[in-house]
Amino acid sequence: MTRGDAVASFDVRALESPMRQAFEIASGAETSVRNVLVEVRLACGARGFGEGAPLAAYNDDTQQATLGALRGLRPFIVGRDASRWRPLLSELDARLGPSRGAARAAVSMALLDAWTRRRRMPLRLLFGGAQTSVASDVTVTILPADEARLAARRIAAMGIRTIKIKVGRDVEDDADRVRAVACAARGLRLILDANQGYGAAQACALLRRLRREGIRPALFEQPVPKDDWEGLAKVARDGAVAVAADESVSSREDALRMARKRCAQVVNIKLMKCGVLEAWDIAAIARSAGLGLMMGGNIESSLAMTCAAHFAAGLGGFSFIDLDTPLWFSRDPMRGVRMGRGGVYDLSRVASGIGVTPK
Repeated sequence: MTRGDAVASFDVRALESPMRQAFEIASGAETSVRNVLVEVRLACGARGFGEGAPLAAYNDDTQQATLGALRGLRPFIVGRDASRWRPLLSELDARLGPSRGAARAAVSMALLDAWTRRRRMPLRLLFGGAQTSVASDVTVTILPADEARLAARRIAAMGIRTIKIKVGRDVEDDADRVRAVACAARGLRLILDANQGYGAAQACALLRRLRREGIRPALFEQPVPKDDWEGLAKVARDGAVAVAADESVSSREDALRMARKRCAQVVNIKLMKCGVLEAWDIAAIARSAGLGLMMGGNIESSLAMTCAAHFAAGLGGFSFIDLDTPLWFSRDPMRGVRMGRGGVYDLSRVASGIGVTPK
């Protein structure tokens, strides 16, 4: 081990921020950000930052549980060789366990940010360097139709051509919301996301109603509960649109099962589900099985979202990018790369690491 590669310190603290407005999905609404921030400093002085974004409505994870799990890692990471990041992260993932996806994401992000800063290389090159940018959609949350229409017009004015629409509460209300967004601007690509809110019959009913009105979404994300693989397959078979598995695929084992059963056409990969290493394996499994790739996240600042952008740009081949949640922060706690016009994360000028640091 080169002396400068040793982990000299490992610090964990809360990362909190009010939100501009509630982020409401089928399973509930979030009105404030309660994330965690990790800082890794190497002996050479290189510092790396990582963010964990637990979301109770999504996976029953909490800020306090994530903070506790990460603080417990300090004795196992200080003094270790950051240049051997893969076996080190494998060990840390095993210590954290599968239920601590946000903690896994935060520690892997911070360690890789520090190591690539030490090597003076942008993080995207670690994943392969396929692209220098990605373009995200922007979300319309569960809103009344009139408000959804106004939100869609604002989004389209930003140069965004793909809008994700949250559904999953009520077929009639959801159809009104989708219709309002579709009428807000011409040529939009629409993604529906039910966050497990429907059964297969409801999801197919919504799609039939939209189809009668000439609205055909490009993708329907997680229309049914995560364990209802038969329902997922029914929507994928009968709905006449591509279906993405989000909550249904949170591990390597889930990805292998999806590759065998092919209950969906696309897999939504999120670092917050399982950390960087396992997300990398999920992408490889999905790609080898001919499944489409989507990059998403929880309610994250530009630190975690830009890390996800490096992941997707580095690997390449992602058909759907959903990295818009920094727009919901009332105060941006980070400096560096931000989502620009058209939803673009331009990583071409990042000299090393993620390119984002706390203010």
